[in-house]
Amino acid sequence: MKTFMIERYDDKAGVRAADMPDPQVGADDVLVRIHAASVNPLDLKIRDGDLKAILPYRLPLILGNDLAGTVVQVGSAVTRFAVGDEVYARPDQDRIGTFAELIAVHQDDVAIKPATLTMEEAASLPLVALTSWQALVERAHVQPGQKVLIHAGSGGLGTIAVQLAKALGAHVAATASTAKVDLVKDLGADIVVDYKKQDFETVLHDYDVVLDSLGGETLEKSLRVLKPGGKVISVAGPPDAAFARELDANAILRLAMRALSFKTRRRAKRRHVTYSFLFMKAGGDQLRKLTALIEAGKIRPVVDRVFPFDQTREAMEHVEKGRAKAGKVVVTMA
Repeated sequence: MKTFMIERYDDKAGVRAADMPDPQVGADDVLVRIHAASVNPLDLKIRDGDLKAILPYRLPLILGNDLAGTVVQVGSAVTRFAVGDEVYARPDQDRIGTFAELIAVHQDDVAIKPATLTMEEAASLPLVALTSWQALVERAHVQPGQKVLIHAGSGGLGTIAVQLAKALGAHVAATASTAKVDLVKDLGADIVVDYKKQDFETVLHDYDVVLDSLGGETLEKSLRVLKPGGKVISVAGPPDAAFARELDANAILRLAMRALSFKTRRRAKRRHVTYSFLFMKAGGDQLRKLTALIEAGKIRPVVDRVFPFDQTREAMEHVEKGRAKAGKVVVTMA
C-alpha cells in the first residue's frame, strides 16, 4: 500500500512516499480503506521526535492520527461493524498511521461516520473532537451557565471546542486574531478577544474552565482569569505526574514530568485553582456521542484546505508554517 512515512526523527524533508506491506488484521480489528486523513500539530511533533520519550515508536513509521474511510475487512471477533460501513476514527496512539491507503484499527476505537458529513469533513474531526470531549466533559465536567475560555478559537481544536462548550450550555469566550473574530462568533462564542488588540487577562475574569492549546505565557495568564476552584486544562503545557501515571512511565520519567510542571502547579495552587495536562485517547464510544451532536447540527467541522494524498508533505508544511486560515487541513486519497 502507498503511505507517507519517516525513517528517522527531526528530518522535515524525510517525510516521503513509500510502499509498505498491507496491515495485518487482528480478531478485534477492522481494516479501513482510508478516503481522507487530517494533519494535526501532533504529526509534526512526532516527526520531529519531540515525543519520543513518551511515545517510543519503532521506525520507519507511517504518520497520521485520524481518518475517515470504508471498512473492507473485519476480524473474527468484530461485532460492531461490517464490510461497507463508512467510519471515522482516531487510532490508538500505539497504532497510528493514517497517511496510508489502509489501516487496521481496533473496533473499540471506531465509529460510524456522521451521515451528514463528507469523508473530508469527517476526517478533520476525530482527534480534535475527542480532545474537546475529554477536556470539557470528562475532566472539566462543564455545566450549563459555567464560563469557559477556549484559546485559539479558530484553530483545529478551538473551532470544535467552542461549539462543544456552547452545546454543553456554557458561556463561551475565545481568543482569535482580528481576521477570525467573526468566524469564532459564528461558531457560538459569546465573547471573542482579539489578541492583536487586547490582552485576554485584562478583560476576562472569574472563569470556571480554560482549555489551553498554546502553553507558555498564555498558560500562565490563564491561571489568573480563573475563579477559585477553577481549572485550566492544557494540551500544550508541561506534562504532569498524573499523565506519567496514565502512561505507566518509569520512575525517572515520572520525576521528570513532576519537575517540568512544578512551577505551573505551584502557581495554580497559590491562586486556588488546578492545572492538568491532557493527552487525548482514542475512543469509539465518545465519537458516537459526538456524532449525535454533529447530526443534530450542534457541531460542524471547519476545513481550511484539502490536499491530494501525493502532497501530504506539503499539507504538513501548510500547517507548520501557520498558513491555515481556520480549522483543519485534510489530505484525500481520492
